[in-house]
Amino acid sequence: MISGKTTLIAHLGYPTFAFKAPLIYNPWFDKHDIDAVVVPMGVKPEEYREFFPLLFKMTNIRGALVTMPHKVTTTELVDELTPIAKVAGASNAVLLREDGSLLGDQFDGAGFARGVARKGFDVKGKRALVVGNGGVGSPIAASLVAGGLAEIGLFDPNLAASEGLAARLNEHYPETKTTVGSKDPDGYDLVVNATPLGMNDGDPLPMDIDRIAPGTFVGEVVMKQTITPFLQAALDKGCPIQVGSDMLYEQIPAYLEFFGFGSTTPEELREVSLIPA
Repeated sequence: MISGKTTLIAHLGYPTFAFKAPLIYNPWFDKHDIDAVVVPMGVKPEEYREFFPLLFKMTNIRGALVTMPHKVTTTELVDELTPIAKVAGASNAVLLREDGSLLGDQFDGAGFARGVARKGFDVKGKRALVVGNGGVGSPIAASLVAGGLAEIGLFDPNLAASEGLAARLNEHYPETKTTVGSKDPDGYDLVVNATPLGMNDGDPLPMDIDRIAPGTFVGEVVMKQTITPFLQAALDKGCPIQVGSDMLYEQIPAYLEFFGFGSTTPEELREVSLIPA
């Protein structure tokens, strides 16, 4: 039963958004007897700026999970952003701190990076290519660079997106070499598809699979199907892979830590999840 003392985490998204987070978080809270709940809240973009500060006047709110289309706007409404949120140019988590200030962070990239690390790939000193430098690719690039990459290659059909991301990376992580404009995966230790390519049958591959060496770690963000044509081609070459849904279950432990609820494992989250397999 939700009471006035129950800790609330708002899940902010567009009114028609399919809110899946409560189907993972809330069963986990129940399992651990934590008096907290994630509450979906559909907010229209034109009303978001007015609604957001009012939300944090509630006496039992701890923070918010933020989904599209509000991630970029949120960066303008908090008091402080983490370096990764600054590089990403978006915030998908907000913490109400004890002094009343709001801290914005970004965990899309953390989910990807944690998954890669859990599978035994250490990014320190490695070279990575991220194809797609928008709302998903930017935080992935930020988290990988924060983990100690030696070099990162960025490619997006919108060159300005790549150049903007590169500038932010150079500002916050100047020790990492950043290159822009090529999606040739040759010579990289890790390659990431952070584009929508692969969501539909017949989509072209995001990069030339023949230029990916066997043993290169290949990551995907598309969640519509577990093994996309891109990942299947990588498997056929003998490459270790990470599927898109891993990013979701790997980022939730980071969220829980951010909000002060302790941590968990992706395996436990999958066990309690009410999302149909």
